[in-house]
This record gives sequence, C-alpha cells and structure tokens, in this order.
Amino acid sequence: MIDYTLTFGPVLQRWPLLLEGLTLTLLLTVIGVVAGTGFGLMLALARRAKAWPLRWLSRAYVEIFRNTPLLVQLFVVFLGLPSIGIRLSPVTAAALTLVLNNAAYTCEIIRAGLAATPIGQIEAAKSLALRPWQTLALVVLPPALARIYPALVSQNVLLMLSTGITSAIGAQELTAAASDINSDTFRSIEAFALAAAFYLALNYLQRLLLWALGRPLFRSTRWA
Repeated sequence: MIDYTLTFGPVLQRWPLLLEGLTLTLLLTVIGVVAGTGFGLMLALARRAKAWPLRWLSRAYVEIFRNTPLLVQLFVVFLGLPSIGIRLSPVTAAALTLVLNNAAYTCEIIRAGLAATPIGQIEAAKSLALRPWQTLALVVLPPALARIYPALVSQNVLLMLSTGITSAIGAQELTAAASDINSDTFRSIEAFALAAAFYLALNYLQRLLLWALGRPLFRSTRWA
C-alpha cells in the first residue's frame, strides 16, 4: 500500500498565487458572462432579421463556434491573429475567446426563448399599433428571457469552468496557479484538490448570485 500523507502547508504558503489566479478566473467569468450574453442577444436577433445575409452570417457564426473545440478557438485568437498583425496578451486573448464562444451558445438559448413566444401576443401587439422594436422590447423579450433564464445560468456556470482551458496560452488563472504551485512543491494532489474546491465554491456562489438577481426580475420563472 502506498504511504502518502496529505500536506497542505506548502500549498497554502503560496496563497498569493492562488488569490491572483482566483481573481483572474472571476474577471474572465464576468467579462464572458456580460459581453457574451450581450453579443449572444444580438446574434439571436440577427437570426430573426428579415435580411437573409444577417440570418446567414449569424447561423454560420453559431455553427462554427459550437462545432469547434474551445481550445482550438483559443489558439486561433492567440497564435493565429499575430499572423495578420493583431497581437493580444494572454489575458485579452482568453477574454475575447470566451466572449466569442459564450455568445454562440447564448444565442441559441435566447433564440429558443424568442421562438416560443405565442403568435397571439405578437398579433395583439400589432393590433395596438406598436412599432417592431416596441413589440420586441415590451412583448417578446421579457417573457422569453424569463423562460430561458435557468438555461442561461447553467451556460454561464459552464463558462466559468471553461476558464481553466485558458491556462494553455499562459493566462495565470486558477488552474495555471495550481499548476505552478505543483511545479514548486510537487504536492499535486493538494494543489489541484484546492483548485477544485475553489471551482466548486465559485460554482455555487455564481448560481446563488444569478438566482438572487433573477428572482425579482423574472417572477414567472419556475426555480429549481
């Protein structure tokens, strides 16, 4: 039987590195959630546009980003863009890639919510002589967002967990911090177990925060 004693002391001594990684993970998550959701909403509206080029471009974008690995997208942004003169820091490239990737998934969630709007509500809005943007903002969008909010929460939690991949291009987030500590201390189990505990805590905190924000906004939503 292998004799192994868990020793967290050497790992915890490097708490500034863990704190730095945790901070960057939170920053990447916030950027990915806010900008990715906003861009995803624009893509979803483009899918419903009357102009076919907008519909085609939006659909092509979603197909590309949903059917290619996030790691490959990360390499294209960080290693490929310098070929055309665009050089980004690891953190900027990571944030940009997470936004682009999250927008594709968020677009499909929002599009499903918009498509589920009863046609009767839209006809009623037309009978009241509402303009198209008024129909969208006042009649279609609020109930659609209420229906899809739980799915948006799940997608944004997955985004937070995906930030670990950005360590592949040198972004010093939580996984990269745990890897550096492992290299310094050779306490692999302790370093990555601590990182896993942080991700688990962030998962529940993010869900709690998003539920707390969503409850007063979407009272008609069924909360698990």
